[in-house]
Amino acid sequence: MAIISENNRKKHRQYGNTQFRYGLIYICITLAVLLFLNVYTSGTSQKLFYQSKQASMIEKCQLASAEIANLEVLNPTAAANAVAQMGSLRISRMIITDQFGTAVYDSLESDSALGRYVLLPEVVQALEGNDVFSWKYHDGAMQSRAATPVLSYGTLIGCVYMMEYDIQQGSLIQSLQSNILTITLILELVVVLFSIIFSNAFSRRFRRILSSMRIIREGDYSHKVVMRGKDELAFLGDEFNDLTEKLQTSENKRRQFVSDASHELKTPLASIKLLTDSILQNDMDMDTAREFVGDIGNEADRLNRMTQKLLSLSKIESQQDGDCEIIYMAPTIERVVRMLSGLAEKNGIHVNLSLADDSPILILEDDLYQITFNLVENGIKYNTPGGALTVSLLRSEDNAILQVRDTGVGIPPESLSHIFERFYRVDKARSRKSGGSGLGLAIVKNMVERNQGQISVESTVGQGTVFTVTFPTFDTEEEEL
Repeated sequence: MAIISENNRKKHRQYGNTQFRYGLIYICITLAVLLFLNVYTSGTSQKLFYQSKQASMIEKCQLASAEIANLEVLNPTAAANAVAQMGSLRISRMIITDQFGTAVYDSLESDSALGRYVLLPEVVQALEGNDVFSWKYHDGAMQSRAATPVLSYGTLIGCVYMMEYDIQQGSLIQSLQSNILTITLILELVVVLFSIIFSNAFSRRFRRILSSMRIIREGDYSHKVVMRGKDELAFLGDEFNDLTEKLQTSENKRRQFVSDASHELKTPLASIKLLTDSILQNDMDMDTAREFVGDIGNEADRLNRMTQKLLSLSKIESQQDGDCEIIYMAPTIERVVRMLSGLAEKNGIHVNLSLADDSPILILEDDLYQITFNLVENGIKYNTPGGALTVSLLRSEDNAILQVRDTGVGIPPESLSHIFERFYRVDKARSRKSGGSGLGLAIVKNMVERNQGQISVESTVGQGTVFTVTFPTFDTEEEEL
């Protein structure tokens, strides 16, 4: 028990590790996807802000450049007047330079660049004739820079530089990114929560199946697992219950077989023991002793026949389908009748053969021989003295039919449904007298069903019994032509 418990704990740990591993992988995948969406959304939003700000700043610079280009002379006074006429551009700083990069106007009063060279990268590129825009977002603030050349009649006379420090839009970007990150974290928490819930629900159902397996392993084949729903686990539960039903049926048959076999084997063994004790404990003459020894031999023969049939039945049930062949039934039946002709003559039974309607079937020839042998032998043994036995072959559409009809005492109606059961005998005294073990018809039924056939029986008390075996025919193409 300690070993089993330790094994169960190991299995639980392995299962728990597997569950945790797959859950962690799922959470990591969803986290990676959400982070990717976060980065992508943030990047896309910043790109949209960039494009919008670029268009706005370049447009303002071009408007200012057009105003400056109309001046007759570019000096600080003229530039200041031109800027004053433009109105409010809503920018943080504007610098106007001449063609050499010297500032002629600077909107910034403190630390003004007026009269000095402006060596900003945007100014340098604008003096080369390019429209320039740069953008930087940092600490919740967005800083934009733009510069455009000033052209008068196609001649470069200076440039306009603008800088905008926008805290409002920077806060908007920061707020948007923060909201996206918050939503991402909330979604990930929801994913983790639902993963735990679904994992536990799945684990409970799966553990229910594992617990049922352990119960079945301990021998309680009547146990059923209850799995609601229509998913794969519910289907697995149904299959598991079907398996347990089959195991229960097999176990019941096994127990019944062991019980019946023990009971049947006990009878000849008890007889042998009784006879040997009588010989050992009593003084008897040689003729009486010989008679007792003969009885012991007969019981030993019966015991041997019974064990042989038990082995045959067990072999039939356990072996796989063999190499079948297409054969006609009549030759095998004739061989069986020849083998049993001596027994028929001894019992005064007349055997009639009607094998004209022979048909090919797919079967193991040894199985057909054994089926026919058992049915014909029973028809002879359990017939009335001077009776008749008729063996016929019939054809009905796509079926080949073997009939064995005797004129015996018949089988009572209440016994008809049991005659194919192991060790069942209609008349036990007569069966033992004739050497029957109650296994012959069980063997026949197993062989017939193994070869895709069917067997049935009809009987009338005082008139006789008819066994009918039906096999599907296997006509070849040459015969059909």
